[in-house]
Amino acid sequence: MGVDGKALVLGGGGVTGVAWEIGLLHGLAERGVDLTDAGLFVGTSAGSSVAAQVLSGVPLKDLFDAQLADATGELSARIGPGVILGFAVAGLWPGDPAKGRAWLGRRALRTRTIPEAQRREVIARRIGDGAWPAVRLRIAAVEAETGAVRIFDADSGVSLVDAVAASCAVPLVWPPVTIGGVRYVDGGVRSVANVDLADGSRRVAVLAPTTRSPRRDGRPDVQLKSLGADVRGVVVSPDAAAVRAIGANVLDPARRRPAAEAGYAQAATEADRLREIWT
Repeated sequence: MGVDGKALVLGGGGVTGVAWEIGLLHGLAERGVDLTDAGLFVGTSAGSSVAAQVLSGVPLKDLFDAQLADATGELSARIGPGVILGFAVAGLWPGDPAKGRAWLGRRALRTRTIPEAQRREVIARRIGDGAWPAVRLRIAAVEAETGAVRIFDADSGVSLVDAVAASCAVPLVWPPVTIGGVRYVDGGVRSVANVDLADGSRRVAVLAPTTRSPRRDGRPDVQLKSLGADVRGVVVSPDAAAVRAIGANVLDPARRRPAAEAGYAQAATEADRLREIWT
């Protein structure tokens, strides 16, 4: 359980999801709502990167400024129709959900992408190569072969960079990440935010760049309710202006700056309802 039962859940959403979440966190902190004082962080995909950066000790203002930097020359990718269809098929798989995740994971293992080492270098540059933070952090990933869910934390014996890289390994786009001989894909294959991993917390703030899920029980709002009637929680997702700023391709670094600025601006309209549960 977090400090005063507080948990900050950071969902997946690509490069623009990272930018929007950091912009929102910075804007909220400037308005007196510092969500980073949570005692538990839950990170999925982009959200795992944000959590690692926030907990590194770098000030939010500096993280925000980094999102505004020129993105020329950065590695870009696209989540095309095939990726979207793959997530939908896996999520709607009848019976055991792990079988659907494994179907998508095995497709990812057969897909040619950039080298795994190159992708890891990108993650290391983004979050640094430091140790796990003192604050409790849970990062979700999925075993590609079996579809089993793996939750990495400071006690898992896995480096923080490897955990984040695994959680960010979008199947069919980025290479599965090898840890201890097991290959992993994106934690978003299980759920876009994995809000249920904040179980035991009494106050839960969820920043979810996307809330769409093929399965109802994978939606952030449904998972938040499943934590119990006594849990006070809020789910924040991009408003109309942020959706326009993010654009159609969440893996396009050129959309990072507008996404960060949109998150920062959205903080003005979200601060009061988050303050009500947080402070």
